[in-house]
Amino acid sequence: MAGRSPEAELLLTPAEVAALFRVDPKTVTRWAKAGKLSCIRTLGGHRRYRADEVQALLEIQGPTKPLEH
Repeated sequence: MAGRSPEAELLLTPAEVAALFRVDPKTVTRWAKAGKLSCIRTLGGHRRYRADEVQALLEIQGPTKPLEH
């Protein structure tokens, strides 16, 4: 099990998602708590976001439109 499997999904950190949407990482965490964006918790308790879900949301919202509105 040295390499990644082809089915492995790409996960993004809150900072990476925040950079895409041009918001603060805490805003991304609030979106996850509000159910606007689903997250996966690592064994250490950190949030990770599915890149395909983030990309789909970006296409709908655009990088400069706030998600809350």
